[in-house]
Amino acid sequence: MALLIAFLALVVAGIVFGLFWLFFGSTSSSEVVRTRMEAVKKAEKRGDIALDLQLVRDEMMSSVPLLNRLMMKLKWTTRLQNLITQAGMNTRPGTILLFCGVGGLSAYVIVSFLYGRFAAGLAAGVAGALIPLGVVAFRRSRRLKQFEQRFPEALDLLGRAVRAGHAFTGGLEMVSKDSPEPVAGEFRTTFEEQNFGLPLRDALSNMAARVPLVDVQFFVTALLIQKDTGGNLAQLLDELSRVIRERFRIHREVKIKTAQGRLTAAILIALPIGMLLLMRVMNPTYVQVLFDDPLGVKMLVGAGILQFIGAGILWKIVRIEV
Repeated sequence: MALLIAFLALVVAGIVFGLFWLFFGSTSSSEVVRTRMEAVKKAEKRGDIALDLQLVRDEMMSSVPLLNRLMMKLKWTTRLQNLITQAGMNTRPGTILLFCGVGGLSAYVIVSFLYGRFAAGLAAGVAGALIPLGVVAFRRSRRLKQFEQRFPEALDLLGRAVRAGHAFTGGLEMVSKDSPEPVAGEFRTTFEEQNFGLPLRDALSNMAARVPLVDVQFFVTALLIQKDTGGNLAQLLDELSRVIRERFRIHREVKIKTAQGRLTAAILIALPIGMLLLMRVMNPTYVQVLFDDPLGVKMLVGAGILQFIGAGILWKIVRIEV
């Protein structure tokens, strides 16, 4: 009976997810216009350009008017929207928040019904609510890593285009057509922004804001300095590509030399959890007191908090930024 109810709850949650994605997950033409005009709005906020007319409407956070008005008043929703954009997802923050609510509620109902404990249901609800945000963070990290790996090739192509006599904007167009995603998409956006009349300086600054990578910051800064002082642009692009590839080489060497430390950290993090699960399976009565006694529950909560802090410290030690 319990398994049947759990299965029905999962089916209902899946139907809600599917319906909401079907009706609100697609990108409309108005969102395409909003994306293109977003660059003008960002440049206006920085004070780089002055617009006499308010050309850009407020961004839609949700298709539900009431939820959209509420989210427009919150500052963290803008940060969430930037994360979604950097992840390459064509959805709105309201959709992600609805997924968080449905996932958290479903997990809470299922775990509370199966185990009959409020604390367990609450923990499962929090974990279920964080899953959509974790998906956004994972896709954002993967997309930025792909961009970082393919960025030197785009710089080489841009340098060859400039050396062949093409204008810099023409080189941007070539990169947007011949490079793989996500590099092509970002360069295409930059090319379209300046093609629609935005100054090249602002278009490059918007690119640096959309792709928060050190390499892109170097690229934009070097181009802006070269634009003001002059110099050999093709040679500058070649040097940037060489520096980025050299940084990748050093980063791989650091990963090799810190592999033992990272493995040790992973073992130390997983050992307490693994031992608890193993004892739970082999001798349930031995550790049951930790779940039945109020003091045992407090000890588990305290151990979990200390484990989380220790894991953060260990990963901070073994992760070396290059």
